[in-house]
Amino acid sequence: MSESIIQIQNLSKSFGGGPEEVRALSGISLDIRQGEIFGIIGLSGAGKSTLVRCMNLLERPTSGRVLVDGKDMTALSERELRLQRRKVTMIFQSFNLLMQRTCLKNVCFPMEIAGVPRAQARKRAAELLDLVGLADKAGAYPAQLSGGQKQRVAVARALATDPKVLLCDEATSALDPTTTASILGLLKDLNRTLGVTVVVITHQMSVIEEICSRVAILDGGSIAEVGAVQDIFSNPSTDAARRLVYPGGASVSQYPIGTHAARVSFNGGTVNQPLIASLAIDCGVKVSILGADTRSVGGKATGTMLLSLPDNPNEAARALNYIRSQPCVTVEEVEYRG
Repeated sequence: MSESIIQIQNLSKSFGGGPEEVRALSGISLDIRQGEIFGIIGLSGAGKSTLVRCMNLLERPTSGRVLVDGKDMTALSERELRLQRRKVTMIFQSFNLLMQRTCLKNVCFPMEIAGVPRAQARKRAAELLDLVGLADKAGAYPAQLSGGQKQRVAVARALATDPKVLLCDEATSALDPTTTASILGLLKDLNRTLGVTVVVITHQMSVIEEICSRVAILDGGSIAEVGAVQDIFSNPSTDAARRLVYPGGASVSQYPIGTHAARVSFNGGTVNQPLIASLAIDCGVKVSILGADTRSVGGKATGTMLLSLPDNPNEAARALNYIRSQPCVTVEEVEYRG
């Protein structure tokens, strides 16, 4: 197991005071491993952006500690903090480029602040623009770029100080699906080739599916669940996780009172597992699909399906026993009573 590059210990963050105090984060403890792509997801207002800004102390926690590469960020002097922040850089939803500077000079900017000689900074900036596929845009201004190109410049700028961690705060939310896929592909390539740890803050489950190895689900300023993406997608154990993983998940309550059904969860079996057909052929029981919310994550089937059960108790029991005997599947019997 890799060592932790970021350790968050019992972190809380409040805004304001007295009766107007807002508790944005409460008792957050989290370890992010060196070299992984880690996701943090939650609905709007869950505290995601506040948490990521606490990681590099753009927001100072009310209590708790943030350790980056073994150093307690909350205990550093202002000068030490500025130096340590070079290891934890950030890209944003709105790109935050300097509109009056060319792409090359945007990437040079953090190196200028760090005191890197001009010629060396320009050489490094050109290399980084080439790395993100924009070598031909060095002299262009942000207004001349597409959204995806602007984000690539922002990624190149974030890499200028050779960081160990790249924080991505809703970095693809303003992009179309095709451009989002290209930026996520870029982040995966950088993670693999440079070994940089990537922390992705998002409200989009599709982003977590595509890029992350582990994920933390944030709910109301607290962590509801942490684990491998496939494990949480296949078997979410909290209401907060289920709301995110199955936002349109089938509910028996939308059917008539007395509806007898089975809720089947797919826990990472093959995507072409013919459960319904096998049930009819092997068990002689026909069921209807009342609703489903399933997907493939890394070639494995995850999600839930709501199946009607026969009125005949013996047939219903046979169906349930058959489903329970299948690999990578769990089932619970449900009935809508009004």
